[in-house]
Parts: sequence; C-alpha cells; structure tokens
Amino acid sequence: MSRRDLRTFVRELESAGELHRVQAEVDAELEITEIAGRSMRSGGPALLFENVRGASYPLLINPLGSERRIEIALGREPESIGAMLLDLAHRANPPKPKALWEARSSIFEVLSMRTRRMRNAPAQEVVESPPDLSELPVQTTWPGDGGPFMTFAVAITHDPLTGERNTGLYRLQVFDKTTTGMHWQIVRGCGNHYARAEALGRPLETAVIVGADPALLLSAIAALPEGMDEIAFSGILAGGPCPMVRAKTLSMDVPANAEMVLEGTVAPGERRMEGPFGDHFGHYSHAAPFPVFEVSAVTRRRDPIYLSAVVGLPPQEDKYIGNATQEILGPLIKLIHPEIEEVWAYFEAGFHNLLVVSVRQRFYKEAVKTALALLGTGQLSLTKCLVLVDADVPVRDFDAVVRAIGENFDPDRDYLLLPGVPLDTLDFTSYRMNLGSKMVIDATTGETSALHGRPGADREAVVEAFGARPADLGEPATYGVGEPAPRSSARIPDPRTLDGRIEEFTVVEDTMLIVKVAEAGSEVVATLVRGDLGPIRLVAAVSCDVDLHDRENLIWGVFTRFDCARDVVFSRSETRGPWTTNYGVLGIDATFKPGYPDRLEMDPDVVARVDSRWAEYGLD
Repeated sequence: MSRRDLRTFVRELESAGELHRVQAEVDAELEITEIAGRSMRSGGPALLFENVRGASYPLLINPLGSERRIEIALGREPESIGAMLLDLAHRANPPKPKALWEARSSIFEVLSMRTRRMRNAPAQEVVESPPDLSELPVQTTWPGDGGPFMTFAVAITHDPLTGERNTGLYRLQVFDKTTTGMHWQIVRGCGNHYARAEALGRPLETAVIVGADPALLLSAIAALPEGMDEIAFSGILAGGPCPMVRAKTLSMDVPANAEMVLEGTVAPGERRMEGPFGDHFGHYSHAAPFPVFEVSAVTRRRDPIYLSAVVGLPPQEDKYIGNATQEILGPLIKLIHPEIEEVWAYFEAGFHNLLVVSVRQRFYKEAVKTALALLGTGQLSLTKCLVLVDADVPVRDFDAVVRAIGENFDPDRDYLLLPGVPLDTLDFTSYRMNLGSKMVIDATTGETSALHGRPGADREAVVEAFGARPADLGEPATYGVGEPAPRSSARIPDPRTLDGRIEEFTVVEDTMLIVKVAEAGSEVVATLVRGDLGPIRLVAAVSCDVDLHDRENLIWGVFTRFDCARDVVFSRSETRGPWTTNYGVLGIDATFKPGYPDRLEMDPDVVARVDSRWAEYGLD
C-alpha cells in the first residue's frame, strides 16, 4: 500500500462498484439524510452527490459504510493489523535480533508512524480569507436539529504546554459564515487541550480537516491511548507517513492531502448554545453551552469534496468504522491485561453502553479486577454496562453472552453497581450531562487454576480460615461462597398472566425476558421480577417503538434507555451498612421516560419527497 488521499479512495470505490454518483439536485437539509439512510440500510454503495442545492462542492457520504469498503480503505482486513501490532509488541519485549528480523515487515509498517513535511500541498491550492462556510453543503440531518452540522470533520490541536498533538472527530454546528460550535467531549484529547488553554486564559489554535484520507479518518476515530499521536498512527493504517504542510494562519502543520482545512481558534471562556442534535444513540442530544470555533481562513483544493456522515439510530456508517477500530486496537489490551481473551463493544448500543469482555481467570474474581481497570481506562471509562464471560464465550454473539449470564450469574455476588461516575456526554438517561452510573455483570464460571482455587467452594475451608461459619459472620453471608443459584427447569410462563399491561414479549436463550409495554415500565418490571419466571435471570421492559423481532433494534432498545442506579431492580435486595446484596432476577426498566429527548424520526414530507424522486437518484 501507499498513502492515498480521499479522492483516490473515491476512485477505488467506484472501480470496485462501491460508489454511486447522484447527479440529480438534492437538498442538504434532510433529503440527503433520508437517501443515505435508505441506501445504508439496504447495503447500498457510498454516495457522491454532485449537485447539492445552494452549495459550491459535491458531498460524499458512507464511504466507510461496509466491511468491504473498510478493507479497500485499509488494503487488508482490520483484524490483521491488530494481530500484527500485538505480535510485534511481543517480539520486541525484550527485543531479540532474530525475532525482530522475522518481524521486519511489521517494523517497516511501524516506521510509517511519522510524518513527511511538504512545502506545497493540494490542500492549499486556494486560500480563502475571510472564509465563507455558507458555500459548503453542510447537512441538517434531522428535523429537530439546532441547525446544519459538520459531522465528519477532524479537529487537530496541540497541548498549550507540552506541544503534544491530538486529532479527533467532533461535530461542528455552523452558526454563520465564520463561526461554528465545537462539541468537545469528556475523555477526548482535544477537549483536554482546550481545558488547559482556557485555564491559562489563551485561545486554542485549532485546524479542522474536512475530507481527510481514509487512514486518518479511522485513526482520528480510534480510541488510541492518551498521548499517542493519531496522525502518526495513521501511517500504519495507510502504509506510509502522512504528508504535512505548515498551516497558513496557524503555528501547526496540517495534512497536505486534505480536501479542505478550516483554520482558526477556540477562545477561552466563550460559550454558545449548541444543539439539539440527532446522535448515534438514536435520540436527540439536548442543547447545551459549548465552546465556539472562530474560523480565520479556509484552505482547499480547487475542486474539493465535502465529506459528511449521518449520525442516528443504528445501524449507520459508524457501525463499520467502530467495529474496524475495535479489530485493530482490541488485541493490544492484552499487553496490559494478559488475562483478557477478547473485548467487544456493541454498535447496537452506541458502543459505550454495552461492552463484553472474555477473561481467562487465574484467581477467583480476577475478571472483576479486570473490569474495574477497564472502567478507568481511556474511552472505555465511558462504558455503562460491562459483562464478563469466560474465555471460550464468543463476545460478539449476544445470544451466547446471554446464555452465559443464565448459566453463571448470581446477583448476590456477581453484580457491581458504580453510581455517580463519568458517563458519555451523549448519554441522557441520568438527566445529568457527563454523569451517570455503571454496572458490571460477572457471568464467568469462577473456574481458576489449581494454585488459586475458588474461595468458598469448600465451606470447611472458610471455617478454618475465618474461625467461624458463614452464618456467624452476619448477613449477607453468601459472598464468594458456593455455586451459582440453581436455575428452575420449569417452563417459562406467559408473563402476561403476571401483568396484563404487557403487549408483546420475547425470550432470549431461556434467560432474558424482554416485554413491550405502553406505560408503567417500572411497575411492570417490579411485578415480573417478584413473580415465578422459571429459568429467567434477566427481565427488561421496552417501549412500543422497539422491534422485538429485530435483534439489532432490540439491543438498542434495552441498552440505550436506562440508568443503572435508577432503573435496575432485583427480586429482593438487602443492606447491611453500605453493603447491598441482591437476589433473584435482575430487572431493567428500559422504557422511554419523561425528560428523555425525542427519538429520531424523519419528517414525513421529506420521506414522501424521497419516495417520489427515488428513480431520479439512480439507486435502483
């Protein structure tokens, strides 16, 4: 592979039958969203809209919206990159000449983690100062959005003290010809740079790349360890260093092969209401005050391509982008946690809401130790629900994970609640931005090595160790003792006999009962967890807009609409001081609640317009 720019990637997609040019005039306000969404859901190609009403440039969307297009972007399968990086790390620790020689091809790829300085660059063929953002085909993606948003723009900043560079993806609401919002989020490098600059009373120089090459796009989105340079890392993905050029009005370098670069600053202390905005949780995020990006100049190619994306109810393009970055970086977690077999975040739940980790335990409850470490690591710290399973459980198979919960989970010792902790900025379930709760479900068997056996398996050993029987230690007395509670072999009853408000239900692996209700979700869940449900271990109530027969939609409906501390109940709970012990069935009220932002729905008039014009787009 050699480094390619975005337009080269577009030509490759077109040659592979993975891109369609739409020549009919389209509107960037809502119409493109509806067209791109339909194409995405049907497995359609990337789309290049060549005639966007009122705009000077074409708009590209969904270029990374399939596994095949990801492989074209990387020149290989993403998991092969993850395997290569992990293998090289093992060979180089400690470095052995023979091992390094055997890994020489990988070393050459790692040497691509540098940049190459250029004097002249395609990204600076035209310099516009003062700039005019109204010329760009910026989308308004959903009817309730606060305005037009740039959704696939890559921001570059430097730490004002150390000079360390960070590159990340942030949405930008366009306010006028020279001003946008800057949606810095927590646990994001550029936001940390801004916080430091603001504390110093300085504006933060910021470059925003509109139309980066595919390797840089994937690298900017990836959850790299804090301090690792995304632009440098993109060299591994691209097979060559990123060409850079000095910005025209900023004291930093910018990608020379970009389609367009917005140069400007984010002033300290300045805030402006940004949003609402339809995000990847399938709802609108509430309007809130965010910093303001003042654009001083725009540099671009003579004929730039504007890159955009639809953010909304999964699946969208970010499904394939997020899964690819997991394939690349997931294996590296084993360098810090060798007990981990695999980690997988579910795109259906917006990635951060459901993480499954398989662990090969060396001592009892090592998996929980691992979970606590992951919940304090980088962007994994934004995880809301973390499920632990044994090493032989396929973490990407939701049914297999649920089956493991049914076989191994006992809430009196396998449930951990963490209230009042940092949460994804976009999560709305706690009613407080950046703050919420997390839970850990330990569905491992507890099997360990002979050296570090499971404590409590032999009750006499407990007596010998503590000089007392468990009952003498006070309640609760089951922690770390005994086998999982036995599961009933009784047939699963119809839950509607327990509560007539249930409209529909489904069962996953004789373990998880999901019921659809129109109202009173918390009451229904409380009734069910106290009833006779046979082998059921989990109950979730969802609202009527969730399709129980669509597994992707079902996972979305359960895991995006509950707060762990507020909406989870058990058949019975007891407290002794600060220690809460839970028993029986775990219930989740995942229904839509007052105060939640609206679910994303397209304007019916736009749907009708796209229906009537579909043949004009040439997508049949």
